[in-house]
Amino acid sequence: MIVSRAWRGKRFAVLGLARSGAATVRALLAGGAEVLAWDDAKDKRDAVIADARDLLDEQLFVDDFTDWQEIEADGLVFSPGVPLNRHPLATVARETGVPIIGDIELFAQARGELPAHKVVGITGTNGKSTTTALIHHILETAGVPARLGGNIGLPILGQEPLPEGGVYVLELSSYQIDLTQSLDCEVAVLLNITPDHLDRYDGFGAYAASKARLFAMQSKGHAAIIGIGDEASQGVAKQVARSGRAEDVTKIAPGFCMDQSRWPALQGPHNAQNALAAIAACEALGVDQASIDRGLASFPGLPHRMERVATRNGVLFVNDSKATNAESTAPALSAYPRVHWILGGKAKTADLDACRSGFPHIVRAYTIGEATEMFAEILKDAMPVERSGTLAQAVRAAAANAVAGETVLLSPACASFDQFRDYEHRGDQFRAAVEALS
Repeated sequence: MIVSRAWRGKRFAVLGLARSGAATVRALLAGGAEVLAWDDAKDKRDAVIADARDLLDEQLFVDDFTDWQEIEADGLVFSPGVPLNRHPLATVARETGVPIIGDIELFAQARGELPAHKVVGITGTNGKSTTTALIHHILETAGVPARLGGNIGLPILGQEPLPEGGVYVLELSSYQIDLTQSLDCEVAVLLNITPDHLDRYDGFGAYAASKARLFAMQSKGHAAIIGIGDEASQGVAKQVARSGRAEDVTKIAPGFCMDQSRWPALQGPHNAQNALAAIAACEALGVDQASIDRGLASFPGLPHRMERVATRNGVLFVNDSKATNAESTAPALSAYPRVHWILGGKAKTADLDACRSGFPHIVRAYTIGEATEMFAEILKDAMPVERSGTLAQAVRAAAANAVAGETVLLSPACASFDQFRDYEHRGDQFRAAVEALS
């Protein structure tokens, strides 16, 4: 795991003991810190206690500290899922001057004791998982030691340190950036900023400002790669340039035409932008063009994000279950010329306006879940619609209607919690339904 001697003798309060929280507790204990840990879920508390037995478990205290009126610690470590803007402890910490941090900040504190390395940080409302995984894949293709972490893969503190010359590739949500003060990325990437997670921010401007902090933490001379397809991201690019770092900025413009035919897992205009950002990041790291080309061609894609599940009788079946809002569904609709679109679930909004540019590609729509009727009403004048209700029925109907050369696409534009545990469960059920076709 990754630890720091700077933690020795200090006391940290860790709130939230899911994967990143549990890895944080383990790393802090191994670094010689005293840790007070809490999660409302008893199974998570029990797992942390069991995991600490082979470490300095006498330095671990599991107790509910959420009603503290004063923070009795050197740092309050929030898991990203804890709402920083609403949790009472955040207010107490600010009033008493106790730092509120996350596992990425602890990683930043430990960097000085790691073998010489570089860090790539990737953020954005949409596309950051694909771009992060693509950069990591290209680095591995080029023979560069790399670790994947942050909002994707394993918690970064729980991974083994890289040898000298390695690169840590971190997907960073706005929540994680909010909990980070000193992460100086050699390469920082912003893909886009569109309205999202506004329940955690005082308006869209505050959300955009959170993303921009990734560049504010950088030193001059470190690469800033910024997509400029939206007004907010354009503003960030101007802000970075005006801070005396104009030479550091690489702008990724939308609509750039490029041959994506050799990249089966990177179809659609959104993936053209993701690929351009990854290329720029790898070039900034010194990766040769031949390795970049090989990495783009061999990238397998991510599960549940425009994942090619099967081809049956010439019909391609694509699992895009991770598309939980209209903005993230829109690129998939534009990526294929003739689409049988399966959509629905627990709707986040009552419109699909962001998807309208892809409507000419849709042969027929199949609505499911809580949004079955609402989405059918929205779409009925624009295309043929079947009210399937369930995912399994939608797959059967789409498979029966589709002909060779067409695509059956699950891209729900909805959360999954009406019928599934999460988007991964929904995607797995889509795959199972495709495999069950005769």
